[in-house]
Amino acid sequence: MYNLQNTLYVMTPNAYAHLENNTVRIDVEREKRLQVPLHHLGGLVCFGHVMVSPLLMHRLADEGKSLVLLDESGRFKARLEGPVSGNILLRRAQHRHAGDAGFALEFARAVIAGKLKNSRSLLMRAAREAADGEDQGLLSRAADNLAASLHTAARAGDLNALRGIEGEAARGYFAALNLAVKPQARAYFTLNGRTRRPPRDRYNALLSFLYAMLMNDCRSALEAVGLDPQLGFLHAVRPGRAALALDLQEELRSIVSDRLALTLMNRGQLKAEDFEERPGGAVMLNDEGRRKVVGAWQERKQEVVTHPLLGTKLPLGLAPFVQARLMARTIRQEMECYLPYLPK
Repeated sequence: MYNLQNTLYVMTPNAYAHLENNTVRIDVEREKRLQVPLHHLGGLVCFGHVMVSPLLMHRLADEGKSLVLLDESGRFKARLEGPVSGNILLRRAQHRHAGDAGFALEFARAVIAGKLKNSRSLLMRAAREAADGEDQGLLSRAADNLAASLHTAARAGDLNALRGIEGEAARGYFAALNLAVKPQARAYFTLNGRTRRPPRDRYNALLSFLYAMLMNDCRSALEAVGLDPQLGFLHAVRPGRAALALDLQEELRSIVSDRLALTLMNRGQLKAEDFEERPGGAVMLNDEGRRKVVGAWQERKQEVVTHPLLGTKLPLGLAPFVQARLMARTIRQEMECYLPYLPK
């Protein structure tokens, strides 16, 4: 049995979210646009200039529902949450293991293995679907390079070496992602290297937006099981950086965000008019583009998959929560090593 509560995304500029009885009401220019029972929601995410009433903030905090503020491009700004839940002994174990170089290396190695295997699966699938023989060959070669990186990562002697291998593999992967876009969509979407702050092309803008939403789900999953999302093993600890959430995100990027991005581009669901250019060369999704992506994101999370380790069917949106529990079990040393999510 599972419960996948909805996340309400508010994207309309100058919208006002407030509490009315036991519902969340969204007004735009003093007119009601949406009203949703509070018990149906797992959290509220606001993009850009959205106002939230203090009463709604307090109610969300009381019920353990998150309020996340993002800018118009999906970049994280702030998060409101109530008292920290979870077992303090779990967090103590997490902090203790973070100082154990051997544990941190093996945990990070498992995270990288999951990322590389899932990224390779996406490229192999793209190679099978490619109509052009040259594209097919280049995609297959890029997939083989990821397999080689996987073997090299298994022999990395420390975290710095492992991070270097991951970085080189990521550059090859993103270069190959251009070839996964169908020829008819390449007029609109070309990945000119991975640029993030700000995105410099439509492809990067779409990926950054999807990664921001995945990051929010990963952070929520870790907090739900009582882990500290700030303290990771692969990603270095920095003030304001949710390092463990970034660790969890790595194995899920290609199978959740990258596949959805390719679907939206290759099926023509997104076009040039869904993006806008900003001063300085930044490219962002516009309001209509964000609506399309968020709608597709919610549908993608409802797709039922079979978890390869548990053998049970569940919505894809629950994968971060299952993996967060496996991370907690590994930190408690109830599992010998962390097992990333590897769909068949």
